[in-house]
Amino acid sequence: MESLLPATGDVMDLSGVVAVDKPTGLTSRQIVDKVAKIVRPAKAGHAGTLDPLATGVLVVAIGCATRLISYIQQGRKRYIGRFELGKRSDTDDSEGQIRDGGDWSGITRDQLDEAIAEFIGVIHQVPPQFSAVHVDGQRAYALARRGQTVDLQARPVEVFSVRVTQFAPPEFELELECGSGTYVRSIGRDLGEQLGCGAIMTSLRRLTVGPFSVENAVPYDNLDVATLRAALQPPVQAIADLPRRNVDDNEAKALRQGKVIGLGPVPFPESANEAALIDLDNRLIGVARIEAALQRLQPHIIFPVKK
Repeated sequence: MESLLPATGDVMDLSGVVAVDKPTGLTSRQIVDKVAKIVRPAKAGHAGTLDPLATGVLVVAIGCATRLISYIQQGRKRYIGRFELGKRSDTDDSEGQIRDGGDWSGITRDQLDEAIAEFIGVIHQVPPQFSAVHVDGQRAYALARRGQTVDLQARPVEVFSVRVTQFAPPEFELELECGSGTYVRSIGRDLGEQLGCGAIMTSLRRLTVGPFSVENAVPYDNLDVATLRAALQPPVQAIADLPRRNVDDNEAKALRQGKVIGLGPVPFPESANEAALIDLDNRLIGVARIEAALQRLQPHIIFPVKK
């Protein structure tokens, strides 16, 4: 297989982020494995799991950019989800053990719109039994597969917007934007409970993760050296929301030695607590914590220097 590495063969030169359009039926791990084969020996990792049922944007970080995965995971996400009233399942979607949920025939669009309004803002949500939440050191889905019912605690998540885009009972479709840790399956489940008839998710498509959009994602079946090279974005895209601080060579050297530097001439937004560090070649060298009271930047994540 043709190598994705530059002519120098330096793995340090292969670092960035690519958005892959995941098809249904595959795990997120399978997507990453395909990317890893292309970029080997550089490492690869995904930012935010998509269930096999789901399709859409799966962001894969490569090389040093894997150190920025947590930032990508914190980005807002936009979805289109389809649901069916009158059913319940142990997975909260159509892939689980499905049972009757109750009579849905009297549910109107107005009732659905009114119920949806309760799911906007910071809400407390119980994750699905089949989820990646850790329970006593194990994933909840691993326990659920062994027939164990886990007492999962409600967690605060944020839903920025949600609207009904189609209503053809018993089916309906939602478009929503939410923060990290939100389970769209749980929104459908809880909405169905509120309506008194149950509901399961039948499909899900992730449209965006932070600045990464499905319109610019590489279809999984088209992934190869050429398409990945063309779609690879610089690591700084992973932290596009952070303010930037340009550093000169002496400051870059100091940061790589673990030393602090001054805040610089351009003031940071009061809400900012971290900054992206950009060198004279307009490359990301890392992330620093803003210590406003001490008028300094403390190195937090610093990439190794290229040789």
